[in-house]
Amino acid sequence: MGAMDGTDVGIVIVSYNVRQLLQRCLETVLASEGVSLSVCVVDNDSKDGSAALVAGAFPQVHLIANASNVGYPAANNQGLVWLGYGPAETGVSQEATPPRYALLLNADTELPPDALARVVAFADANRDIGVVGPKLVRPDGTLDLACRRSFPTPMVSAYHMLGLARLFPKSRIFGRYNLTYLDENEGAEVDSVVGAFMLVRREAIRDVGLLDDTFFMYGEDLDWAYRLKAAGWRVYYYPEVTVLHVKRASSRQNPRSKVEFWRSMEIFYRKHYACGTSRLLHCLIISVLRFQTSVTKWRVNMQS
Repeated sequence: MGAMDGTDVGIVIVSYNVRQLLQRCLETVLASEGVSLSVCVVDNDSKDGSAALVAGAFPQVHLIANASNVGYPAANNQGLVWLGYGPAETGVSQEATPPRYALLLNADTELPPDALARVVAFADANRDIGVVGPKLVRPDGTLDLACRRSFPTPMVSAYHMLGLARLFPKSRIFGRYNLTYLDENEGAEVDSVVGAFMLVRREAIRDVGLLDDTFFMYGEDLDWAYRLKAAGWRVYYYPEVTVLHVKRASSRQNPRSKVEFWRSMEIFYRKHYACGTSRLLHCLIISVLRFQTSVTKWRVNMQS
């Protein structure tokens, strides 16, 4: 059974061995004011009692407990399907109206009580915006740079990998990877926000479908934003709302995550840029990505 009709926000939280952070996240989510919620936690076979915590302490939260780690986008899709956003063949009743907005939320975030109401109000006032993301800050108060991004085109990625983005963060040419030339306290239309807090309009999801689970982790939020923008929806960074993000709490526990970063970049490149790239440059890009994947895999194996 999916979410009830008339709900403002359907929230999907994917968890993996972050029990304490998940508990705090759910406490702040359920303390949200001014919006109606339907919350689904998809646990990717945590070994720390995360699923038992949700089942015992948060009975109002729908729990999907996977028997294996199916990856971040696939787990999010499970939650989105339960909320009613999935295609008819999923078996979820299409007569029930999904929530007006879907929110992908990481388990290592904490929300102020008015965060959801303010983000929803902003989206309601701007009907052409399909995706909204707030300002995300780390525990030390610094900006989580990933909360506003450009798409990783071959050139933008090259500037980042060569260190030019770090050397010239205020450059509109070299600083595009994380848009470091923008004032972090000013709203802006961007290419993508991060899946740690990604509010997506119901109609936008109907236009482009769910996340691409070819990705295991990383890149799926960029890909979703790319498809949403291609369908005519705007993506907006909204720093009037600030959310705490511990960052990488789950991925640090999964050695595979470092390898998956480079794998996801190859998937994204092949999907969106390969067809428009010259053969020589294409071979160079694939070689660099494969080299980075191999080196990272070797380092992970050496550390294990």
